[in-house]
Amino acid sequence: MTTLTKTLAATVIGAALLTAAAVQTASAQPAASVFLPIANEPPPKLIVEPPIPARLAAGSVLIPYRTENFRILPIFGAGALDVSPRAGHLHVTVDNLPWHWADASDDQTVVVVGLPPGPHKILLELALPDHRVLSGQTVSFIVPATSGATGGHH
Repeated sequence: MTTLTKTLAATVIGAALLTAAAVQTASAQPAASVFLPIANEPPPKLIVEPPIPARLAAGSVLIPYRTENFRILPIFGAGALDVSPRAGHLHVTVDNLPWHWADASDDQTVVVVGLPPGPHKILLELALPDHRVLSGQTVSFIVPATSGATGGHH
């Protein structure tokens, strides 16, 4: 065999061995997928922005938010607690009222309309499917007197 032939043969054999090793290594590693549980998930985080000023001036409160290590999904009850990656919903409370609502839409914006002019605050909380609260943030704002707010009429 010539030197060129030996070199080509060694290259082909080496490439075949490396390919076989790479395939074996890839299949030995667990795949990262939203369909598989995540061990030791990092803590969830809620990031809330102030209301969008242009909409606030028109009487509509649009509060952008996003989550990290937490998915907003319409799942509820104790049976949904084992979902991984972690999931749940938002609790939304306006002006410290004794009631709130659950938002499971994941449109990354909470919308409230019809608030009267003046100061207000909205509490957003990350909640597990059984409604246990993990964390929350309060946004304070003022609905201007010149806004389109009509005290509940749309």
